[in-house]
Amino acid sequence: MPLDFTATEVSAVTKTPLSMLYKWEQERADEPFLHQPREGKLQTYSWAEVGNQARRVATRLQQMDLEPGSRIAIFAKNCAEWFITDLGIMLAGYVSVPIFGSAGESTIQYVVKHADVKLMFIGKLDNSEAQLAAIPDACPTVRFPYPGISKGQDWQEFLDCEPLEDNPEPHVDTVMTIIYTSGSTGQPKGVVHTYQTACWAAQNSLSSLTMSAKDRLLSYLPLAHITERVLVELASFYGGPQIFFVESLDTFQRDVHACQPTLFISVPRLWTKFQMGVLAKMPQKKLDFLLRIPIIKNIISRKIRQGLGLDKARFWASGSAPLAPSIIRWFHKIGIDISEGWGMTENSAYGSASVPFREDKIGCIGKAYQGVDIRLSTEGEIQVKSPCNMVEYYLEPEKTVEAFTTDGFLKTGDKGEMDDEGYIRITGRLKDIFKTAKGKYVTPSPIEAALMVNSLIEQVCVTGTNLPQPVGLLVLSEPAKQYGKAEISQKLEKTFDKVNSKLESHQKLDHLIVVDEPWTIENGLLTPTLKVKRHVLEAHYDEMIHASYHDKIVFV
Repeated sequence: MPLDFTATEVSAVTKTPLSMLYKWEQERADEPFLHQPREGKLQTYSWAEVGNQARRVATRLQQMDLEPGSRIAIFAKNCAEWFITDLGIMLAGYVSVPIFGSAGESTIQYVVKHADVKLMFIGKLDNSEAQLAAIPDACPTVRFPYPGISKGQDWQEFLDCEPLEDNPEPHVDTVMTIIYTSGSTGQPKGVVHTYQTACWAAQNSLSSLTMSAKDRLLSYLPLAHITERVLVELASFYGGPQIFFVESLDTFQRDVHACQPTLFISVPRLWTKFQMGVLAKMPQKKLDFLLRIPIIKNIISRKIRQGLGLDKARFWASGSAPLAPSIIRWFHKIGIDISEGWGMTENSAYGSASVPFREDKIGCIGKAYQGVDIRLSTEGEIQVKSPCNMVEYYLEPEKTVEAFTTDGFLKTGDKGEMDDEGYIRITGRLKDIFKTAKGKYVTPSPIEAALMVNSLIEQVCVTGTNLPQPVGLLVLSEPAKQYGKAEISQKLEKTFDKVNSKLESHQKLDHLIVVDEPWTIENGLLTPTLKVKRHVLEAHYDEMIHASYHDKIVFV
């Protein structure tokens, strides 16, 4: 029999973001909502100003006389105009289609064609020249007011119209958005969410996140991704906090300090970079010594939190991929308790969370949110059922059927274990499990997590289909640069031996391959949400993976 954890009851009544906009326009018209940095200065938008501009967007869209439910794309990094445009699309009765600001030519063209996009709003991008060239000429565009965007109608010109006066209220079962998955295994799939599915998650997240109008959040993870869209943007319409944006990668630290977030959500790679930044200024041995002195510990911990801009935060979270337990424990020592959560595009990023933080549950993705049913199949697959599950994959009915069990549970593809309190630990992805030449199956995720304990490793991928034994590919971290190759090899070998000593014979690594090239979104080895594209990586390094080596640690 499958294990399951039964959902607790929550309110089934879901308000739309538009009903909340109308509320804040009346009750908090002049209060600040969005803060957008421009050339080092913050431009603040009140609720009334956000509503006014969103209503102007709606007027312009309705003047296009498109069919109800037409798809409008937002192709931009996070900014105030992103929120405003999203509200404008809702007001006009259309469907938003976010595109990652890092998307490449094939993804851009695929999404525009597949969704039959009628208009695209363009903002700051990662590689604007190539990305703008990839937009089909037949697709009209509007450009947000930022440097480097040469294509499309000017934003201010677009807003030069009368704001929509009506207060339309869409039915909760109306399609609100189509969010395309990040495509770690081929072409992205269009995940269809209604106002009911996405907004039920956003509305109910407030109790877990304890979000209110007194809070400040930094919106910097891609709004084209489900987590930022639901737990930051959509949730902000219900909780009413102030939202701050980042001007650029170079100003990130400045912008965090300007925000002084009270709630802060990040991803493993950025938490690791924060840790590395601290250790670059204070070696681990010195930090450990100081943290053992009771009076000094609080002073040092607060100084580190202040340096990161996170001293005002009361809630810290991590998602998208597993965060090494050693890193969570490291942050715990300096007063930053990172709660891991789990979700996916198909269930509105609202599956489980380790809230409140519990040190004894580090390494878990928490337990089911209120209103969510989670169970484990006989194969150990995590399956979830809730009001926030997607409606379908856009134009792909066969894949939609494949995604659900006959009794309506979403098949997540994640393998896990569940304890008697309902806390879940992910043990790997079903599709990532590979078979060695000996016919034995290996789950790479736990091995990768064990290797990541070594701070010299920034990225790692364990593979081994049809090999006698698995091998590990890895990219070194910034702190590794202070050591010579011999010392790095010695430190890696120590980790290698320790990890292998705890593995069964068929799981033991044959060697580790250190590669020079970082895995990035730009070179196609990471998804826009910083997940490794395992099949692309294996093809890219195929020759190295299948070569024979005599040493435990190999530099290529």
